[in-house]
Amino acid sequence: MASRRLQVMCINKRGSHYNPHERIEAIGGIENGVRWRHLEDDAIRNIERDLIDYFVNVNNRPVKVIVAVHNGRKYLKTDRSLLRAALR
Repeated sequence: MASRRLQVMCINKRGSHYNPHERIEAIGGIENGVRWRHLEDDAIRNIERDLIDYFVNVNNRPVKVIVAVHNGRKYLKTDRSLLRAALR
């Protein structure tokens, strides 16, 4: 488990964001009153190196952001098993 947890509160989409596996350019949020923004590639590295755990809030429950691969390209998505539980 990473020593740092950040809540993702916003995303920046790429110009042509129609492909669901290629639409996030950056994620962001607020930590201790300071805004932060991480490019998708940086966030992926942070997750893979176990430096930061990112999450979103769904119905006041944390849902982990994970790294997935589609056609050899890594991208960010929420953990579906935790998302389903949060929606119940």
